[in-house]
Amino acid sequence: MLAGHVDEVGFVVASIEKDNGFLGFSTLGGWFDQVLLAQRVIVRSKKGDFMGLIASKPPHLLKPEELNQVVKKDDMFIDVGASEGSEVEKMGIRIGDPVVPYSPFMLVNDGKIAMGKAFDDRVGAVVAAEVTRRLAEAGSKHPNTIYGAATVQEEVGLRGAMTSAYVVEPDAAIVLEVDIAGDIPGIKPREANAKLGKGPSILTYDASMIPNQAFKEFTIQTAEAEKIPYQLSSVAKGGTDAGRIHLHKTGCPSIVISIPTRHIHSHAGLLSLSDLSNTIALTSKLVERMDKKIVDSFTSL
Repeated sequence: MLAGHVDEVGFVVASIEKDNGFLGFSTLGGWFDQVLLAQRVIVRSKKGDFMGLIASKPPHLLKPEELNQVVKKDDMFIDVGASEGSEVEKMGIRIGDPVVPYSPFMLVNDGKIAMGKAFDDRVGAVVAAEVTRRLAEAGSKHPNTIYGAATVQEEVGLRGAMTSAYVVEPDAAIVLEVDIAGDIPGIKPREANAKLGKGPSILTYDASMIPNQAFKEFTIQTAEAEKIPYQLSSVAKGGTDAGRIHLHKTGCPSIVISIPTRHIHSHAGLLSLSDLSNTIALTSKLVERMDKKIVDSFTSL
Protein backbone atom coordinates (compact mmCIF):
# COMPACT_ATOMS: atom_id res chain seq x y z
CA MET A 1 0.00 0.00 0.00
CA LEU A 2 1.37 3.40 -1.07
CA ALA A 3 -0.51 6.08 0.85
CA GLY A 4 -0.58 9.86 0.59
CA HIS A 5 -3.32 12.01 2.08
CA VAL A 6 -5.09 14.54 -0.11
CA ASP A 7 -6.72 16.66 2.58
CA GLU A 8 -5.02 19.86 3.72
CA VAL A 9 -5.20 22.11 6.75
CA GLY A 10 -8.06 24.53 6.25
CA PHE A 11 -11.06 26.14 7.86
CA VAL A 12 -14.82 25.88 8.18
CA VAL A 13 -17.39 28.69 8.45
CA ALA A 14 -18.52 28.79 12.08
CA SER A 15 -20.72 31.89 12.13
CA ILE A 16 -22.11 34.70 9.95
CA GLU A 17 -22.58 38.20 11.36
CA LYS A 18 -26.02 39.39 10.28
CA ASP A 19 -25.17 43.08 10.71
CA ASN A 20 -21.98 43.20 8.64
CA GLY A 21 -21.57 39.86 6.84
CA PHE A 22 -18.23 38.91 8.36
CA LEU A 23 -17.57 35.19 8.80
CA GLY A 24 -16.32 33.54 11.95
CA PHE A 25 -14.30 30.40 11.32
CA SER A 26 -12.88 27.32 12.97
CA THR A 27 -9.61 25.70 11.96
CA LEU A 28 -9.30 22.21 10.49
CA GLY A 29 -5.94 20.76 11.43
CA GLY A 30 -3.01 22.43 13.13
CA TRP A 31 -2.63 26.14 12.43
CA PHE A 32 -0.32 28.66 14.11
CA ASP A 33 -2.38 31.81 14.70
CA GLN A 34 0.40 34.15 13.54
CA VAL A 35 0.41 32.81 9.96
CA LEU A 36 -3.30 33.50 9.39
CA LEU A 37 -3.72 37.28 9.28
CA ALA A 38 -3.94 39.02 5.89
CA GLN A 39 -4.06 35.71 4.03
CA ARG A 40 -6.47 35.11 1.16
CA VAL A 41 -8.86 32.18 1.29
CA ILE A 42 -11.55 30.62 -0.88
CA VAL A 43 -14.98 30.06 0.67
CA ARG A 44 -16.71 27.18 -1.10
CA SER A 45 -20.51 27.54 -1.08
CA LYS A 46 -23.38 25.80 -2.84
CA LYS A 47 -23.33 28.63 -5.41
CA GLY A 48 -19.60 28.56 -6.12
CA ASP A 49 -16.27 29.79 -4.80
CA PHE A 50 -15.82 33.23 -3.25
CA MET A 51 -12.58 34.96 -2.35
CA GLY A 52 -12.12 36.12 1.21
CA LEU A 53 -9.49 37.67 3.44
CA ILE A 54 -8.62 36.74 7.02
CA ALA A 55 -8.57 40.01 8.95
CA SER A 56 -8.86 41.59 12.40
CA LYS A 57 -9.07 45.03 13.99
CA PRO A 58 -6.54 47.33 12.23
CA PRO A 59 -3.40 48.30 14.18
CA HIS A 60 -4.42 51.99 14.13
CA LEU A 61 -7.27 51.19 16.53
CA LEU A 62 -5.37 48.93 18.91
CA LYS A 63 -4.45 50.09 22.38
CA PRO A 64 -0.70 50.30 23.13
CA GLU A 65 -0.80 47.13 25.22
CA GLU A 66 -2.64 45.30 22.44
CA LEU A 67 0.07 46.12 19.90
CA ASN A 68 2.52 43.93 21.83
CA GLN A 69 0.19 40.93 21.89
CA VAL A 70 -0.35 38.20 19.33
CA VAL A 71 -3.79 38.38 17.72
CA LYS A 72 -5.57 35.09 18.38
CA LYS A 73 -7.69 33.39 15.75
CA ASP A 74 -10.79 33.90 17.90
CA ASP A 75 -10.38 37.63 17.26
CA MET A 76 -10.08 37.16 13.48
CA PHE A 77 -12.78 36.97 10.84
CA ILE A 78 -13.11 36.33 7.12
CA ASP A 79 -14.12 39.29 4.96
CA VAL A 80 -15.79 38.31 1.65
CA GLY A 81 -16.57 41.91 0.72
CA ALA A 82 -20.10 41.89 2.12
CA SER A 83 -21.64 44.66 4.21
CA GLU A 84 -24.52 42.71 5.70
CA GLY A 85 -25.62 39.13 6.23
CA SER A 86 -28.13 39.19 3.38
CA GLU A 87 -25.28 39.58 0.87
CA VAL A 88 -23.56 36.52 2.29
CA GLU A 89 -26.84 34.64 2.03
CA LYS A 90 -27.06 35.54 -1.69
CA MET A 91 -23.61 34.01 -2.15
CA GLY A 92 -24.98 30.77 -0.77
CA ILE A 93 -22.48 30.77 2.09
CA ARG A 94 -23.67 28.82 5.12
CA ILE A 95 -22.28 27.71 8.45
CA GLY A 96 -20.28 24.54 7.85
CA ASP A 97 -18.99 25.52 4.40
CA PRO A 98 -15.32 24.68 3.79
CA VAL A 99 -12.68 27.38 3.47
CA VAL A 100 -9.31 26.68 1.83
CA PRO A 101 -6.11 28.73 1.50
CA TYR A 102 -5.55 30.59 -1.76
CA SER A 103 -1.94 30.17 -2.91
CA PRO A 104 -1.13 29.73 -6.63
CA PHE A 105 1.59 27.22 -7.52
CA MET A 106 4.89 28.52 -8.89
CA LEU A 107 8.52 27.54 -9.40
CA VAL A 108 11.36 29.59 -7.90
CA ASN A 109 15.16 29.50 -7.80
CA ASP A 110 15.59 28.71 -11.50
CA GLY A 111 12.83 26.11 -11.38
CA LYS A 112 14.53 23.96 -8.75
CA ILE A 113 12.09 24.76 -5.94
CA ALA A 114 8.30 24.48 -5.98
CA MET A 115 6.19 26.91 -3.96
CA GLY A 116 2.51 26.35 -3.29
CA LYS A 117 -0.19 25.14 -0.97
CA ALA A 118 -1.20 21.66 0.19
CA PHE A 119 2.14 19.97 -0.46
CA ASP A 120 1.17 18.39 2.87
CA ASP A 121 0.29 15.99 1.54
CA ARG A 122 -0.82 16.03 -2.07
CA VAL A 123 2.80 15.65 -3.09
CA GLY A 124 2.68 12.26 -1.33
CA ALA A 125 -0.31 11.27 -3.43
CA VAL A 126 1.61 12.41 -6.53
CA VAL A 127 4.51 10.12 -5.57
CA ALA A 128 2.16 7.15 -5.11
CA ALA A 129 0.54 7.76 -8.50
CA GLU A 130 3.84 8.36 -10.28
CA VAL A 131 5.49 5.23 -8.83
CA THR A 132 2.53 3.12 -9.92
CA ARG A 133 2.54 4.67 -13.40
CA ARG A 134 6.28 4.27 -13.96
CA LEU A 135 6.38 0.66 -12.82
CA ALA A 136 3.43 -0.19 -15.05
CA GLU A 137 4.83 1.58 -18.12
CA ALA A 138 8.27 0.02 -17.60
CA GLY A 139 6.72 -3.44 -17.38
CA SER A 140 8.46 -4.09 -14.07
CA LYS A 141 8.44 -7.79 -13.11
CA HIS A 142 8.08 -7.22 -9.37
CA PRO A 143 5.82 -9.80 -7.64
CA ASN A 144 3.67 -7.29 -5.77
CA THR A 145 0.16 -5.92 -6.10
CA ILE A 146 0.34 -2.16 -5.58
CA TYR A 147 -2.49 -0.14 -4.11
CA GLY A 148 -2.23 3.63 -4.30
CA ALA A 149 -4.34 5.24 -1.58
CA ALA A 150 -5.35 8.91 -1.58
CA THR A 151 -6.49 9.09 2.01
CA VAL A 152 -8.60 11.81 3.62
CA GLN A 153 -8.97 13.51 7.01
CA GLU A 154 -5.36 12.86 8.01
CA GLU A 155 -5.07 16.37 9.43
CA VAL A 156 -7.97 15.80 11.83
CA GLY A 157 -6.99 12.40 13.20
CA LEU A 158 -5.63 9.99 10.54
CA ARG A 159 -9.20 8.85 9.85
CA GLY A 160 -9.00 7.93 6.17
CA ALA A 161 -5.93 5.80 6.76
CA MET A 162 -7.93 3.54 9.06
CA THR A 163 -10.75 2.95 6.59
CA SER A 164 -8.37 2.61 3.60
CA ALA A 165 -6.39 -0.09 5.36
CA TYR A 166 -9.58 -2.11 5.79
CA VAL A 167 -10.17 -1.92 2.04
CA VAL A 168 -6.61 -2.76 1.00
CA GLU A 169 -5.62 -5.26 3.73
CA PRO A 170 -1.94 -4.41 3.14
CA ASP A 171 0.95 -6.77 3.88
CA ALA A 172 3.26 -3.75 4.03
CA ALA A 173 2.74 -0.01 3.74
CA ILE A 174 4.84 2.88 2.51
CA VAL A 175 3.38 6.17 3.65
CA LEU A 176 4.51 9.09 1.49
CA GLU A 177 4.58 12.39 3.32
CA VAL A 178 6.30 15.72 3.82
CA ASP A 179 8.86 16.26 6.55
CA ILE A 180 9.56 19.43 8.50
CA ALA A 181 12.56 21.05 6.85
CA GLY A 182 14.87 22.24 9.62
CA ASP A 183 17.11 24.39 7.44
CA ILE A 184 15.54 27.72 8.42
CA PRO A 185 16.60 30.22 11.08
CA GLY A 186 15.77 29.34 14.68
CA ILE A 187 15.54 25.55 14.30
CA LYS A 188 18.09 23.30 16.00
CA PRO A 189 19.15 19.97 14.43
CA ARG A 190 17.62 18.06 17.33
CA GLU A 191 14.25 19.65 16.47
CA ALA A 192 14.24 18.87 12.73
CA ASN A 193 17.05 17.14 10.86
CA ALA A 194 15.87 17.25 7.25
CA LYS A 195 17.10 19.81 4.72
CA LEU A 196 15.92 20.76 1.23
CA GLY A 197 17.82 19.16 -1.61
CA LYS A 198 19.51 16.43 0.44
CA GLY A 199 17.14 13.63 -0.54
CA PRO A 200 14.00 12.06 0.93
CA SER A 201 13.87 11.54 4.67
CA ILE A 202 13.26 8.14 6.24
CA LEU A 203 11.31 8.43 9.48
CA THR A 204 12.84 6.75 12.51
CA TYR A 205 10.31 7.94 15.09
CA ASP A 206 7.30 10.17 15.58
CA ALA A 207 4.47 10.50 18.09
CA SER A 208 2.21 8.10 16.19
CA MET A 209 4.62 5.30 15.22
CA ILE A 210 7.99 3.72 15.81
CA PRO A 211 8.52 2.11 12.39
CA ASN A 212 9.14 -1.57 11.86
CA GLN A 213 12.90 -1.74 12.36
CA ALA A 214 13.59 -4.41 9.75
CA PHE A 215 11.58 -2.44 7.17
CA LYS A 216 13.48 0.73 8.11
CA GLU A 217 16.83 -1.01 7.64
CA PHE A 218 15.67 -2.49 4.32
CA THR A 219 14.73 1.01 3.15
CA ILE A 220 18.13 2.41 4.15
CA GLN A 221 19.97 -0.47 2.48
CA THR A 222 17.97 0.01 -0.71
CA ALA A 223 18.75 3.73 -0.84
CA GLU A 224 22.46 3.06 -0.35
CA ALA A 225 22.56 0.22 -2.88
CA GLU A 226 20.80 2.38 -5.49
CA LYS A 227 22.93 5.43 -4.59
CA ILE A 228 19.83 7.49 -3.79
CA PRO A 229 20.54 10.28 -1.29
CA TYR A 230 18.51 10.05 1.91
CA GLN A 231 18.20 11.59 5.36
CA LEU A 232 17.14 10.11 8.68
CA SER A 233 14.41 11.97 10.51
CA SER A 234 12.96 12.02 14.01
CA VAL A 235 9.86 14.06 14.85
CA ALA A 236 8.87 14.32 18.51
CA LYS A 237 5.39 15.72 17.77
CA GLY A 238 2.75 14.89 15.20
CA GLY A 239 2.12 11.76 13.20
CA THR A 240 1.22 10.36 9.81
CA ASP A 241 -1.19 7.87 8.26
CA ALA A 242 1.30 5.17 9.22
CA GLY A 243 0.18 5.73 12.79
CA ARG A 244 -3.10 4.04 11.90
CA ILE A 245 -2.01 1.68 9.14
CA HIS A 246 0.69 -0.03 11.21
CA LEU A 247 -1.99 -0.94 13.78
CA HIS A 248 -4.32 -2.55 11.23
CA LYS A 249 -5.60 -5.88 12.58
CA THR A 250 -2.57 -7.79 13.90
CA GLY A 251 -0.19 -5.16 12.56
CA CYS A 252 1.20 -4.03 9.22
CA PRO A 253 4.92 -3.29 8.75
CA SER A 254 5.05 0.37 7.77
CA ILE A 255 7.62 2.97 6.83
CA VAL A 256 7.33 6.71 6.15
CA ILE A 257 9.32 8.31 3.34
CA SER A 258 9.03 12.09 3.20
CA ILE A 259 9.95 15.08 1.09
CA PRO A 260 11.49 17.82 3.27
CA THR A 261 9.25 20.87 3.02
CA ARG A 262 9.58 24.34 4.49
CA HIS A 263 6.66 26.21 6.08
CA ILE A 264 4.14 23.37 6.23
CA HIS A 265 0.76 24.14 7.80
CA SER A 266 0.77 27.61 6.31
CA HIS A 267 -0.53 29.12 3.09
CA ALA A 268 2.57 28.23 1.07
CA GLY A 269 5.33 25.65 1.39
CA LEU A 270 8.59 25.13 -0.48
CA LEU A 271 10.10 21.83 -1.61
CA SER A 272 12.93 20.69 -3.86
CA LEU A 273 12.04 18.98 -7.13
CA SER A 274 15.20 16.87 -6.80
CA ASP A 275 13.89 15.54 -3.48
CA LEU A 276 10.60 14.72 -5.20
CA SER A 277 12.43 12.84 -7.96
CA ASN A 278 14.56 10.89 -5.48
CA THR A 279 11.50 10.01 -3.40
CA ILE A 280 9.84 8.52 -6.48
CA ALA A 281 13.04 6.62 -7.29
CA LEU A 282 13.47 5.21 -3.77
CA THR A 283 9.83 4.15 -3.50
CA SER A 284 9.98 2.48 -6.90
CA LYS A 285 13.10 0.53 -5.97
CA LEU A 286 11.54 -0.61 -2.70
CA VAL A 287 8.54 -2.01 -4.55
CA GLU A 288 10.76 -3.76 -7.10
CA ARG A 289 12.97 -5.32 -4.43
CA MET A 290 10.22 -6.48 -2.08
CA ASP A 291 8.64 -9.92 -2.27
CA LYS A 292 6.79 -12.21 0.13
CA LYS A 293 9.98 -13.55 1.68
CA ILE A 294 11.29 -10.07 2.42
CA VAL A 295 7.96 -8.83 3.78
CA ASP A 296 7.66 -11.92 5.99
CA SER A 297 11.16 -11.22 7.33
CA PHE A 298 9.95 -7.88 8.69
CA THR A 299 7.92 -9.71 11.33
CA SER A 300 9.77 -12.99 11.75
CA LEU A 301 11.05 -13.90 15.22
